Amino acid sequence: MARTSSRDRMKNEINAGSMADIAFLLLIFFLVTTTIDIDKGITVKLPPWSEEDPETQKLKKRNVFSVLVNAQDQLLVRGELTDVDDLRERAKEFIANPQRREDLSTDPKNAIISLKNDRGTSYGVYVEVYNELKAAYNELWNDECERMYGIPYSEELPVAYRKAIKEKIPFVLSEAEPTNFGEE
Repeated sequence: MARTSSRDRMKNEINAGSMADIAFLLLIFFLVTTTIDIDKGITVKLPPWSEEDPETQKLKKRNVFSVLVNAQDQLLVRGELTDVDDLRERAKEFIANPQRREDLSTDPKNAIISLKNDRGTSYGVYVEVYNELKAAYNELWNDECERMYGIPYSEELPVAYRKAIKEKIPFVLSEAEPTNFGEE
């Protein structure tokens, strides 16, 4: 009978043959169960596709809030050079027209915001301008909701309340096709 020394008893090995299988199964488990967030971008409801030419409508100039962004990321609002920081307040004043001025929209239902940018406009400025215009509507909806129902406007608001507010102040943003540098 062979003698076993205490040193031989200490050389017990762990069978690692199934460790690779376990690691592989864990990898598959995490790949299958993990969700990856995807940027959703700007959600815009597009009109239905039609082969027919759209009907042209004659609009009152006072009901159109034109916003132009050039290739140097400068903002021209209703013919005046404007800073992005002032855009939200100007848009709110145009849409609501609380003083009933003759140069602003006749009614929030008739107010149209026209956004046109140059192909050279940076994406960051485009998104910033779009966000300011959307924020103007959000603030107007919130003010109207506070006035009508005494609560702030939110996604938890009943659908009927949101629909009533958006009927009074509809979100109308018309985006023109971008132009090339210097083209008008």
